[in-house]
Amino acid sequence: MITMVQRNLWHELDRLARASLPAISIIMVIVFLGVPGLFPAVAVLRDTLTVMSVYFWTLYRPSSLPAPITVVLGLFLGLLTNTPIGVWPVLLLLIQAGVLASRRVLVRQGFILIWGALIVCMLLTSVFEYCAFCVLDFTVLPISPIVLQVGLGSLLYPLLVPLLIAAHRGPAAPELA
Repeated sequence: MITMVQRNLWHELDRLARASLPAISIIMVIVFLGVPGLFPAVAVLRDTLTVMSVYFWTLYRPSSLPAPITVVLGLFLGLLTNTPIGVWPVLLLLIQAGVLASRRVLVRQGFILIWGALIVCMLLTSVFEYCAFCVLDFTVLPISPIVLQVGLGSLLYPLLVPLLIAAHRGPAAPELA
């Protein structure tokens, strides 16, 4: 027989698992696409998929992706991508701040406008990342990787959204707890 304490414990563990889904899904993207040789064709999209995930979860479940978690995710991404420490935490926090500032307007819009806002977000993130690398390397780097990153990310978002929506509305939905 399950006691009340056990039931409350399982309920709290269930609630914690539902709330941590956004962070866990982003960690999975960073880790699985970061393993050398595992997905070599998609490893270049790790940054883009991370940006898309932070954008989506901040837009639809902001309480499950607080700023300290976003900083940790950015540090983790920076360590795996050999990016100078601090670049990705700042970029992810800027994405999160921008989405939170426009969230009330965006959540009432259709997919096309949300997709357009993501493209602008990815473009700004890529430009900031490019500028940081240029300043830190004291050189002007080729711009083609940025164009490729934003272009592929823009095309992949419509394919990624159904998976994210299924996770958001599915068994991990906080309102089902």
